[in-house]
Amino acid sequence: MAFVGAALPLNRDGLTVAASHVDVDPVALWSVVVVETSGCGFLPDRRPDILFERHIFSRQTGRRFDASHPEISGPAGGYGRPGAHQYKRLAEAIACDRRAALESASWGLGQVMGFNATSAGFRDAEHMVAQMMHSENEQILGMVRFMRTTGMHAALQRRDWTAFARRYNGPDFAQNRYDEKLAATHSSLSSGGLPDLDVRAVQLLLTYHGFNPGKVDGVAGARTRAAIAAFATKHQLPATPDNYPDLHAALRDRLPPVPDDRDAVSSSAPASSASAPAL
Repeated sequence: MAFVGAALPLNRDGLTVAASHVDVDPVALWSVVVVETSGCGFLPDRRPDILFERHIFSRQTGRRFDASHPEISGPAGGYGRPGAHQYKRLAEAIACDRRAALESASWGLGQVMGFNATSAGFRDAEHMVAQMMHSENEQILGMVRFMRTTGMHAALQRRDWTAFARRYNGPDFAQNRYDEKLAATHSSLSSGGLPDLDVRAVQLLLTYHGFNPGKVDGVAGARTRAAIAAFATKHQLPATPDNYPDLHAALRDRLPPVPDDRDAVSSSAPASSASAPAL
């Protein structure tokens, strides 16, 4: 399947490096992630979470597909269902103009638009997509590089949610209550703490195997434990529901292999961005 990569879950190093890049508390950075994508950068089929924006595709292609492909080239809106449906829209756009199609979707944990690839530290949209297929570490790193390049990280440092929302979410941020959501999420995380990234990684990997752990949120509730038990039963593993490092390894080892996703999208793209530390 196109756009399926290693899909590695975020780890502590990835979050720490990203927060340090913009000199913010990880809680503030994670608040943005939660509001953008409910805290998960991949679909259960291991493709990055995306939203295809037809008004951007129309702009990027000089409106030449508006009449022939109104579902994917035209005015803002008309997004349709989230998840796999967005890739159907992307595929239609790729058949028209691949470069513009990749530039017209937002990708991963931070939902960075493809046309912002260079601002996010990537060579182009092809390179950005390849990195975002690989891991949530790369997704969140691209997100913070974009923040720093554009200067919007300063508002996040101040926790000026209104100023940050205006820059990151756009002029309709108030209609979306984006600033209010950021403030509320930050308040909740400040009192409740960041998610357990070991638990969260296991939850995300369980979705790749077809099990439903509930929300990928780092909280080991009843649904997560039931999904772990079902996975262990299927693969005849010992019942060790709280041994998350071993569960992580068992889940990863049993996934079907994929090509080296950072080379799969574009043979001309470098394996990694020169400014991106190895995570």
